[in-house]
Amino acid sequence: MSQARDHGGDHWPLWPFTKRAAGRGASASRRAAAQLAAGVPVVPVLVVSGVVIVDALGGSGMFWLPLLAAGPALAASTNGARGVLCVGFLAAVLGATLGTRHGVPGRQLAVVLSSLLAVTLASALASALRSRRERVLAAVRSVAEAAQHAVLKPIPQTVGPFRVAVRYSAAAAEARIGGDFYALVPTPHGVRLIVGDVRGKGLTAVGTTALVLGVFREAVYDEPDLLAVVGRIERSLARNLGPDDFVTAVVVGHPRAGELEVVNCGHAAPLLISASGDVAAVEPTRPAPPLGLRALVGEPPCLEILPFSDGDQLLLYTDGVTEARDRAREFYPLADGVARHVSDEPEHVLSAVHDELLAHVGGRLHDDAALLLLRMQATDEAVGSESVASESVGIESVPRDSGSRADRGSVPVVSRSRSAAGGPEGGRRSAERNGVAFPSPHQPAVQ
Repeated sequence: MSQARDHGGDHWPLWPFTKRAAGRGASASRRAAAQLAAGVPVVPVLVVSGVVIVDALGGSGMFWLPLLAAGPALAASTNGARGVLCVGFLAAVLGATLGTRHGVPGRQLAVVLSSLLAVTLASALASALRSRRERVLAAVRSVAEAAQHAVLKPIPQTVGPFRVAVRYSAAAAEARIGGDFYALVPTPHGVRLIVGDVRGKGLTAVGTTALVLGVFREAVYDEPDLLAVVGRIERSLARNLGPDDFVTAVVVGHPRAGELEVVNCGHAAPLLISASGDVAAVEPTRPAPPLGLRALVGEPPCLEILPFSDGDQLLLYTDGVTEARDRAREFYPLADGVARHVSDEPEHVLSAVHDELLAHVGGRLHDDAALLLLRMQATDEAVGSESVASESVGIESVPRDSGSRADRGSVPVVSRSRSAAGGPEGGRRSAERNGVAFPSPHQPAVQ
């Protein structure tokens, strides 16, 4: 059939179409060749070739031929079933050729080739099963990543007057999610955040993590009192957790300029990093049990008032960081690591500390680890964002008492606590009598 086109008495020659079709064919051939080359089991083929070369040079007959089975066996660990069968077929052809060349008896050669065939089929089956497990694992990772993104929502680098950086590493690398959690929410009562650790790890901890963060995100908008937020989380966990389950957490609020509120429920003490680079632990005045276990002691946790001015930073973390051990069973010195890498960029600090932590444990963590660094921006750094946030909640800047930070070994805090019978308003009145002013619950949200 002619491919020429009749148009106005002129005929279009055949060669442009032929050349174009040939180009398409050549392109398809190159793609096929590239895909074939990408899937070629190079190392198994080299093993088979090496056996053939040794046998051909040595002329030893049957001595080296059984080693041809190493080719398809090795291909099973790196290639699919098709690659294993190709390597097995190549080994069988070369084995038959060498056996015939050396005059190997037909019965012995048949035994060798039958063994080679059996190894090839078994290796192909193992490769197919491995590929199936890899697909299942990829699906599990995809589900875990989706769950992690839904539960642990990304935190922007700037929230209100703060610069924020986060690092999270799950010990269950196959699931890519663990029992550590964090959240930071701008509310009408100031920026509030939580960092905690659920008993257990992996996908089994996702439900408890979702429960804690769901209650936290709801309560921080409704409750002007930070202790009331913690109380709502405690009541929810008491109804839903088992008798042996619990959650350690640190809840932090920023109700006014120059101060942070900290409630520690059995969690590792945060590290306060001053603008001058000194590092000190923020220990609670009265230790409190983890969330879900308050019924054992019957006392609420303390509310700590922490001075926090321009350039100060607060590092919250989980025990997967401080309990990480090296080969000598030595714990990772987090405070020393932070002091070595302290800077005005939270992202740089956490990157350096995280890399040092992985080097300390030899590259693989054995427990979930979360790090969240909060830095109060100076007025010129915030480019006016801090003043806008302060005006929106009607607060005034509190001058920094430089003399109170002379000794950074201990952090000056003011403890505020209330009994369960006093309720949120009782705690508010007690705090106000001690000179702590709470903002109105009807203040607009901080953007």
